[in-house]
Amino acid sequence: SRRCGLAAGRSYSGGGAYPNVSLTCPLPGVPKAVFAAAESRERFETRVTVLENGLRVASQNKFGQFCTVGILVNSGSRHEAKYLSGISHFLEKLAFSSTAQFGSKDEILLTLEKHGGICDCQASRDTIMYAVSADARGLDTVVNLLADVTLQPRLSDEEIEMTRMAIRFELEDLNMRPDPEPLLTEMIHAAAFRDNTVGLNRFCPVENTDKINRDVLHSYLSSYYTPDRMVLAGVGIEHEHLVECARKYLLGVQPVWGSGQGRAVDRSVAQYTGGIIKVEKDMSDVSLGPTPIPELTHIMIGLESCSFLEDDFIPFAVLNMMMGGGGSFSAGGPGKGMFTRLYLNVLNRHHWMYNATSYHHSYEDTGLLCIHASADPKQVREMVEIITREFILMAGAVGEVELERAKTQLKSMLMMNLESRPVIFEDVGRQVLATNTRKLPHELCALISQVKPADIKRVVTKMLHKKPAVAALGDLTDLPSYEHIQAALSSKDGRLPRLYRLFR
Repeated sequence: SRRCGLAAGRSYSGGGAYPNVSLTCPLPGVPKAVFAAAESRERFETRVTVLENGLRVASQNKFGQFCTVGILVNSGSRHEAKYLSGISHFLEKLAFSSTAQFGSKDEILLTLEKHGGICDCQASRDTIMYAVSADARGLDTVVNLLADVTLQPRLSDEEIEMTRMAIRFELEDLNMRPDPEPLLTEMIHAAAFRDNTVGLNRFCPVENTDKINRDVLHSYLSSYYTPDRMVLAGVGIEHEHLVECARKYLLGVQPVWGSGQGRAVDRSVAQYTGGIIKVEKDMSDVSLGPTPIPELTHIMIGLESCSFLEDDFIPFAVLNMMMGGGGSFSAGGPGKGMFTRLYLNVLNRHHWMYNATSYHHSYEDTGLLCIHASADPKQVREMVEIITREFILMAGAVGEVELERAKTQLKSMLMMNLESRPVIFEDVGRQVLATNTRKLPHELCALISQVKPADIKRVVTKMLHKKPAVAALGDLTDLPSYEHIQAALSSKDGRLPRLYRLFR
């Protein structure tokens, strides 16, 4: 019979006697445990204040000694239509260089070091973000530094020349990487939104590196680096303190490029065009060494989805999670926890496929759902047929079990990512920049839970009516024509036209 508390000693092979302690009954004489309770949800809501010059200040309180604070600007490669392509790339590399107050990047790093701080700048298609993580007690210094870096950069000739060299090296490295995913992402955007907005190149073209100088940068900055296009976001600090610092260092500041208005801001709405971009490239020697990657041809096929401001954004996010995928190594399937469609239907059934992964890119006015696949050049035709068939099958029946699994996985990833302070900072900044408010995680989880099979079918049906965007890289000898891919996506089973298969 099982007894509570300490039981008679049991003899083990080591010769010692150990007490048998019950895991279900409380120990006698031990006081009842008192556990910490979660504080009210209201304390963790995002607070937003708009200053007189239009600058938005957003913060979220979070326990801990350190904070993450930064400035997000509604500026990126999509706004370069009237300028030389590559300005955002330059600004990203030039960030945290010398300013009016700080003589060099080393001086900035030494200042941050006193508060245990690190800094970073990231430019994307629609946003550029300057961020610092440091001890919360150094908030005044941090906001002063961010204001100086954003509005008072020196942009010396030496720094611009060093940036040119860094960009040239990065472009060379981009073309030599074994993993071409960043290059394919650029190509699929260029094919989907040809010569407009998010289809413009995120990386500076080689021919523009010598053309971009201080005058070009100041002309761009005067148009896009204005207070009404900025958000000062912070996580881990008191809102009132952040607003006080913003008023002190960002209100009424004269930028180094002057107060005169630049060219008109580009407010173009993304125009989805569809199309194909092909780059013939020898991929036989991209990864040499003891475990080289085999020669592969990479295909990415995409269709327009929706903006992150639309209600359909959540069903598209669930659909992307349902497709999932990844590399073929240990593809697994049932028993390994890999239940997404691209694992079950593609990688588990076609051993020769090296990769099949779904991606979802979403912006303020459009979106793109795409699948990246890799295989031996001789298998390209069959690979394209398999991927197009997966797009067609999206509009078919959606099982309750797989839908619930995808929704649970999406909620889990959302909550896990938001355990990180820098991720919370970026989420706060981006949402406030786009909508002046922020949806909290529990609100997003509630929206995810409400997605039904009919919602998935509705958004897929709408998506399949668009022309496809295709990016192809590698040996493209056996690549089907764009017309055949488009015809396959409009067929019932996603197969390439029969005549093409017979006479290829």
